[in-house]
Amino acid sequence: MAALTALPVPDPAELPELFDRYTVLRDTIQGLEAEREALGAVIKAALMAGEHPENDIYRAILKRSKRVEYPVSRFREVFGDAAALEVASIDKKKAEALARSGDLDADRLRELAEVKELVSLVLLPKGEASREEA
Repeated sequence: MAALTALPVPDPAELPELFDRYTVLRDTIQGLEAEREALGAVIKAALMAGEHPENDIYRAILKRSKRVEYPVSRFREVFGDAAALEVASIDKKKAEALARSGDLDADRLRELAEVKELVSLVLLPKGEASREEA
């Protein structure tokens, strides 16, 4: 909060104009972000269908990554209430730390794991596209 007091206070007569500009910028940014998300979804679908969109500057590729999660209800069934409470929202790092320490059966934890694949749209400058896809 101290940083806000260091900012110059505008003339009260200028404040409505500044506020109007702020709201216009905020609304514009939100609209652009929504449009970007919608276009990104369409482009991802095209890439998944085998298309290769590009322009003079960029080439679009999909970057895949995986995330391991443990379903709460099954975790609780397998390891009990106390262990489920210990890891709260079944934090992957906490659950694996408990398995490493011997508090949880590591093999059963591995069997319980669900791997989720995430797909992200990535724009690569054209000179880098061929290196990253490999």
